[in-house]
Amino acid sequence: MAEENMTMADFEEEINRSFRKIEVGDILTGSVVGVSDDMITLDLGYYAPGVIYLEDITEDSKFSIKRDVEIGQEISATVVSTDDGKGNIKLSKKQATQVLAWDKLEELLNSEEYIDVKVVETVKGGAIAFVEGVRGFIPASKLSLEYVEEADLDSFIGKTLKVRVITADKDNKKLVLSAKEYLKEIADKERAGKISNLEVGLVTEGVVESIQNYGAFINLGNGLSGLVHISQICNQRIAHPSSVLKVGEKVKVKITAIKDGKISLSMKALEEIAATEITEEKIEYESDGEASTSLADLLKKAGF
Repeated sequence: MAEENMTMADFEEEINRSFRKIEVGDILTGSVVGVSDDMITLDLGYYAPGVIYLEDITEDSKFSIKRDVEIGQEISATVVSTDDGKGNIKLSKKQATQVLAWDKLEELLNSEEYIDVKVVETVKGGAIAFVEGVRGFIPASKLSLEYVEEADLDSFIGKTLKVRVITADKDNKKLVLSAKEYLKEIADKERAGKISNLEVGLVTEGVVESIQNYGAFINLGNGLSGLVHISQICNQRIAHPSSVLKVGEKVKVKITAIKDGKISLSMKALEEIAATEITEEKIEYESDGEASTSLADLLKKAGF
């Protein structure tokens, strides 16, 4: 607040604040007024400034005091000592983080809100990112929709991921994050958009991508797959889909239903359509008055 805009009430509040009793363990918020290689100086609105030494700022090994702290930035920190021997109030952002951050992390856990984090390093079985200054673990199984090999983990370093807090255990200092839920939501929306372009009754071509006891999954392209139930593969009763189909085989299918994002297909329906068409052609041919014409009549009509 600029001094020329301050009222008497404002001055009185600042004076009272500057003489308030500060005790070890209090969490204070101040504005950064100085940054050096090993220390941050805060204006606490008190008779003495607050200082946070580098080792008391964060556990993030990638943190840079010159790069990540700006003059005017507000920081909350815990009082470690009311006098560091130089007339300053010694503070610890680490300690305040442990108190304030876990409350925030618990809120994020309950709200299921997505947040952006940057992967700073990888460890066996996953990656590390910091949230509210707390070290969080992202298991390899939660980094992507696809399986991530241990050798591929380093490719995530430096990437910004949208994650959800799935474990926030304050007592055991355990923070677990997941990017999978957001990626699945995006994939589901994209799939729903693609499915909306399909219609029941459409005949299309696909490739058998897997065979199960109950049927076969057909890759329809564009990231979509549908199921041909064993009862819809052919008109004959079969013991297993593999007796008729093989993985990689191209097949024609008819879309018979689309429900809850699942596509039902039939090959049997195409056999029935073909049989109907053949029957209709036969009936049409037999109804033709020329159907009983003799060979002699045909030769006569041809001019012989």
